[in-house]
Amino acid sequence: MKIAFIGLGNMGGGMAANLAKAGHDVRAFDLSEAALTAAEAKGCAPFTSASEACAGVDAVVSMLPNGGIVKAVYTNDVIGQAPAGAVLIDCSTIDVATARDVSAAAAEAGYPMVDAPVSGGIAAADAGTLTFMVGGTQEGFTRAEEVLKHMGKAVIHAGDAGNGQAAKICNNMLLAIHMIGTAEAFAMAQKLGLDPQTFYDISSVSSGQCWSMTSYCPVPGVGPTTPADNGYQGGFATALMLKDLKLAMEAAETAGMEPRIGATAKALYETFDAAGNGGRDFSAIITEYD
Repeated sequence: MKIAFIGLGNMGGGMAANLAKAGHDVRAFDLSEAALTAAEAKGCAPFTSASEACAGVDAVVSMLPNGGIVKAVYTNDVIGQAPAGAVLIDCSTIDVATARDVSAAAAEAGYPMVDAPVSGGIAAADAGTLTFMVGGTQEGFTRAEEVLKHMGKAVIHAGDAGNGQAAKICNNMLLAIHMIGTAEAFAMAQKLGLDPQTFYDISSVSSGQCWSMTSYCPVPGVGPTTPADNGYQGGFATALMLKDLKLAMEAAETAGMEPRIGATAKALYETFDAAGNGGRDFSAIITEYD
């Protein structure tokens, strides 16, 4: 299959490489020359513009920073440039409204399109073990799945256009809440004289167990290896978690809901980010309790 891949950052680079590894003809574009060079070394063909990369392809995959860029790229470089009927797959994490607007424009021009944000982080992108939450028609999902399965361990249809984004921001809001709660519980346990490993051994098999504890523990040297064991470098940056929390609050306002705990999590990560921690893994929030 001939696939255009637009956006070769920390996530997109590994994703594009896995498509090439699976035997697809990947036509890669990014504004960064270094990213294009890295993609070429992993089997992708570099292109100097997104529109050129889209010519003659069967599918377009994008992984871009925000909704404004997604809308601009699809409006100017994809719709009308890719062959009519090519499946369009946006894996960026953006606002629900923009995802639905772009999908509607694509459908009007004759393209099946899905929003397919991911869960799993850089390591999963490189390993091809991402989870994709896909919004769009059944036809779009079926066609997109043939592409996405080479980059992930799970491809789940969330419903109509925009529902992939809805699932992603709700999931990440819950993740932020869990991480803050896990960090606070570990900090309190230590203040009360309980050894972190002992607390982990108890809580990880009790009712307080959650992914933020057993798979992504914020305490160094406890549980499996996580960014906490590397000075909170790598993983999922605080700035990206804050971005997702802001998207969640915007979506909640549109839906007429007041997510009180989600809003508190957003406020805490805003303070943490403003203190210069945007590049640190989001689990570093535990250092606020030192």
